[in-house]
Amino acid sequence: AASPLMWGTAGTGARSIRPYQSSQQYLYAMKEDLAEWLKELYDLDIEVGTFLEVLETGAVLCCHANHVTQVAEEFSRACPDLAQHLHLPTTGVTCNLTAQPGTFQARDNVSNFIQWCRKEMDIKGRMPDVLMFETEDLVLRKNEKNFVLCLLELARHASRFGMRAPTLVQMEEEIEEEIRQELELPPMDTALPRPPRTPRDLNNLDQMVQRGVGIRCTCPVQFPMIKISEGKYRVGDTDTLIFVRILREHVMVRVGGGWDTLEHYLDKHDPCRCTSLCECPRPQTPRLAEEGGLWLVSMPLRDDSKSGRLWYSHASLFCPGMSGFGDFLWL
Repeated sequence: AASPLMWGTAGTGARSIRPYQSSQQYLYAMKEDLAEWLKELYDLDIEVGTFLEVLETGAVLCCHANHVTQVAEEFSRACPDLAQHLHLPTTGVTCNLTAQPGTFQARDNVSNFIQWCRKEMDIKGRMPDVLMFETEDLVLRKNEKNFVLCLLELARHASRFGMRAPTLVQMEEEIEEEIRQELELPPMDTALPRPPRTPRDLNNLDQMVQRGVGIRCTCPVQFPMIKISEGKYRVGDTDTLIFVRILREHVMVRVGGGWDTLEHYLDKHDPCRCTSLCECPRPQTPRLAEEGGLWLVSMPLRDDSKSGRLWYSHASLFCPGMSGFGDFLWL
C-alpha cells in the first residue's frame, strides 16, 4: 500500500551541527529518533535539524493521526477480543495540506491534532508540564520539549495495536518485558502478539558507560556505576538500578516513564559533576560547607538500623546572619 505521506520540505535535509549541552542532549536524542521513525514511515525529507520545520504546519501530524486511526480500525477488525481492552481511535481529523508556517491554517491543523490526541488517544497531561502541548508550543516554538514528549507518548499508545514504534519505544517494551520475566509475572492479557525480537548489540555498552562516568571527573574514587547484567547498572552507593541502552551515538538511561542521556543523568547524580546546587544528590553524610557565605546543611531524618543507612530529609540553605532557614531542597 502506498505510504499516506509522500512529501517533505525541499532543501531541509541538512543535519544541524550546533553544539548542545548535556541538558539538551536527551531532547536532541528523542528528536533524532522520532525524525528517523517518521522518515521511514512516510518517506519524509526530515532530519533532526529540520524536525520542527517539517512538522510546524500540522499537515504531517494530521495525516499521521489519520494513519493511526486507520491502523486501529484494521486492528479492531482483526483482533476484536484484544481491542476491547484498549482505547482505540475511531475518528480521524480534518487537515489543510497547503497550510503555510505560522498561519491560521497551520494553527488550525495543530489544534485539530491536539484535540485528537486528547479525545481519540486519551493522552492527557497528568501535570501541566508533561505529555501534552499547546498550539503555540509548536507553531511559535515555545515549548519544543512538550511537543516531542507528546509524539513519543502517542507512539507508545499506538504501538499497543500494531503501529510501528520508534526505537526508544521498542527499547522500553524490551525493558518492561525483562522486568516481568525477572519478577516472574504473567504476560499482559492485552499484549499484542509480536514476532521474536532481534537481540540488541550491547557488547560496547559497558565500555561506553565507563567512559561516560570518567568524563570531567577528577575524583580519586569515581562515582560508581556497577554492572549487574547486560544493560543494567547499580548507581552510587544506593540500591538503585537503572537500565541503559545505546541509541545511535547516545548512551540512554531509562528514568521513570522516559529517557535521559547518560551524561545528563550523571550531571544530576554524580556529586563531582553537579552543575547547580539544586541538581546535587543527597549527601552521604551530614556536611557543612562554607563558601562565599553560603552554608549547606543536611538534616538527618531517621536511622535505619536494619540497613545501617542514615536517611536525610532535606538540605537547607542559609547565610550567616539570617534569622532562619532559606529554601529547602527535598532529597
